Amino acid sequence: MPFFLGIVIVLVLLAALVLFLLAPNRGAAARAGIFDGLNCAHRGLHSKDRTVPENSLPAFRAAAESGYGIELDVQLSSDEAVVVFHDDTLDRVCGVHGRVDAFSLEELRAMRLCGTQEGIPLFTEVLETVAGRSPLIVELKTGPRNDLLCRKTLEILRAYDGPFCIESFDPRIVAWFRRNAPDIARGQLSDSPANFKEDGQSALRSFVLGGVWLNVIARPDFIAYGPGRKPLSVRIAEALGAFRVRWTVRPEDEPAAREKENDCVIFEFYRPEPRFH
Repeated sequence: MPFFLGIVIVLVLLAALVLFLLAPNRGAAARAGIFDGLNCAHRGLHSKDRTVPENSLPAFRAAAESGYGIELDVQLSSDEAVVVFHDDTLDRVCGVHGRVDAFSLEELRAMRLCGTQEGIPLFTEVLETVAGRSPLIVELKTGPRNDLLCRKTLEILRAYDGPFCIESFDPRIVAWFRRNAPDIARGQLSDSPANFKEDGQSALRSFVLGGVWLNVIARPDFIAYGPGRKPLSVRIAEALGAFRVRWTVRPEDEPAAREKENDCVIFEFYRPEPRFH
């Protein structure tokens, strides 16, 4: 009998440990409530033919005027300006070889997005364009100056009069906001371990990030999960109250089904209703 009791105790302790590691922030759904049932335009309402470029002021203006939420990306220039741009490098969007953070704001200003006349905007310019009309999901890109990016982004957001939350693939960034701005709703971006492996991550890192095992330091309000298969650990975190966000849904991804499965959807290349429940 003592042997079986010991086994039960060990299993209970393991279960408690798993729940402790995966648990989201308390009251997560309520804190992320403004995004409930909201369709958010990925990098603004940009066009597949790139005539309206991603993360451009026209894309953000169009999304706000259409009643959508907006997802966008921020990172630092070499001289510490907070700019809105997704990729680590400029090659795909600007046709310039090199990392964004290797160029000054003046140099970035001279570059064009997707062959148009649109340039890389400052985060403050995007906020002026949206002007509180749309809830914003602000993704902070990970890099060599995470703390500085967090501090500067927070300073800008504190001066903004409009609804927003933050998210990042990097649990350390989400944890920074937990410590320094606990009132701001925060989200953990993730995808399946298999997709992390395809991106060149190690097996251990893919397991940890794909399974949201670092919720223990970040305690996110929501989990923004990609198209890959969700492991059991993510579903446990959702069952514990994490708000469910899905990125990035396209027309071929059965948008109606994705809306039924999630609390918020980040979309591109189609025009859904602004809200689905």
